[in-house]
Amino acid sequence: MTALDFVPAEKAPIADTVALGTVTNNAVAASAVLVQQQQHRRLEGKVAIVTGGARGIGEAIVRAFVRQGARVVIADIDGAAGEALVAALGGACCSYVHCDVSVEADVERAVGCCVARHGRLDVLCNNAGVLGRQAPPAGNGARSGGIASLDATEFDRVLRVNTLGAALGMKHAARAMLQSRGGGGSIVSVASVAGVLGGMGPHAYTASKHALVGLTKNAACELGEHGIRVNCVSPFGVATPMLVNAWRHGADEEGGSPAPVSAEEVEKAEEMVRGMATLKGPTLRAGDIAEAALFLASDESRYISGHNLVVDGGATTSKNVIGL
Repeated sequence: MTALDFVPAEKAPIADTVALGTVTNNAVAASAVLVQQQQHRRLEGKVAIVTGGARGIGEAIVRAFVRQGARVVIADIDGAAGEALVAALGGACCSYVHCDVSVEADVERAVGCCVARHGRLDVLCNNAGVLGRQAPPAGNGARSGGIASLDATEFDRVLRVNTLGAALGMKHAARAMLQSRGGGGSIVSVASVAGVLGGMGPHAYTASKHALVGLTKNAACELGEHGIRVNCVSPFGVATPMLVNAWRHGADEEGGSPAPVSAEEVEKAEEMVRGMATLKGPTLRAGDIAEAALFLASDESRYISGHNLVVDGGATTSKNVIGL
């Protein structure tokens, strides 16, 4: 028996009113929390371009930016994957433009399309990159992919995409930020642990990522005067189809989509990376790199510029030689 059992019949409906009021209040509170969360999304109202944003790490960055309130332009050579991602996320929050970052006209057009559509550019993420094909055996005792069998054409291709592409992105993004915003903004490039430590990648790739880290620091010096921050993220190995295919075939997917990879191949690649990291437990995934890029793109890092945020589980900072 409850207290309501002692209440006269004509008074009983008050309980329904109280319950309804509680439900209504809960709904209002939930709505208020949702509005508050939307208002505090980390890139709320910002406009971003992500190069190489259709697949892999780039796709993870696009999804993270959209989730945190940004309107994103996906600039990529893979039209099918780019349009599919737009369809999945919704055309109101993202769009696709074809862009080969090694071609300046493409980069300029991508930035122009972004400004024409959204009125400004707040964030550029230079993510597009290639690992490069391994050189065939030289036949003179030189190991495959070694400096003695260097393919000059391939070396040039890798640097044009990884380094020149990022430089062109910085150039046209800086122009847009100065013109549409009067200054301010964030440029984030995806570099690599191969730009921090030797022996982490093929020669061309390593050279391109070292150059990108240096370019980041120099551009930060220049653009800081205008309130534009320039940083980069250096990931360890993330088991994307591009990386797995490169390890499997000694080639990247120049000009097209990567060949499908199996769950077993992904796990094997992840296990290899886990074994080389000092930090044990977590497995490095594309989402981890997206979170790092998100931090550098957002106002949470408003006093950070010229920095290389290394996401490697300690692989490049220490090696337990003496068995600590």
